[in-house]
Amino acid sequence: MLVKWIRCTVVDRRGFERGQRKWAGLPGEPGFRGQGGGWSRLRPGVAHVFAFWESRTFYDSFMARSHDRLAAAQSGTFKDAQVKLFDHRFDVKTGFEPRFTDADVVRVAHCRVHPDRVENFALMQEKVWNPAMAGSPGMVRGLFGEAPDHEFLVLSMWQSAAEHGKYRAERVERLALRAQTDADVAALAGDVVELEPSWTV
Repeated sequence: MLVKWIRCTVVDRRGFERGQRKWAGLPGEPGFRGQGGGWSRLRPGVAHVFAFWESRTFYDSFMARSHDRLAAAQSGTFKDAQVKLFDHRFDVKTGFEPRFTDADVVRVAHCRVHPDRVENFALMQEKVWNPAMAGSPGMVRGLFGEAPDHEFLVLSMWQSAAEHGKYRAERVERLALRAQTDADVAALAGDVVELEPSWTV
């Protein structure tokens, strides 16, 4: 599965949200699996959208045919758009599905990892971080994705910001020490996204 992550700064909120509803046409596209997103809880005016495709081939075909027509409705409503593509490597918890209806918050972590630490980073994600997240009350599902140039995405869905906050406060520092995260990660950026139900496709 291919994961597309779009982050942008919105300059016309009403126009952006109106345009966001135009993506409701996506389910007719071959290989489309789901899309959702919302507003950053940490950075005012920043929007995140997550889209899921069966494969890169289906995604490339969509980009060549239908994308620009659907995207036209949001033209001029945002700036500083950053788009990243990741290949799904494994689930956090079990049976990841691109559904957004049973979660209120998505936590996204974008890691750039030292080349010689990639295998250790992936192993620690599987053996240390995954079980801890999967065992946290309120954590619904998640995935671990990989992009070229040693970049990784950890996406986790939570029932509420409060549940995610408890996990952060109680576990993260201890887990980071155990997983030697500082030795693996060259750069880390993250955000907490309040999902907008009307953006779910």
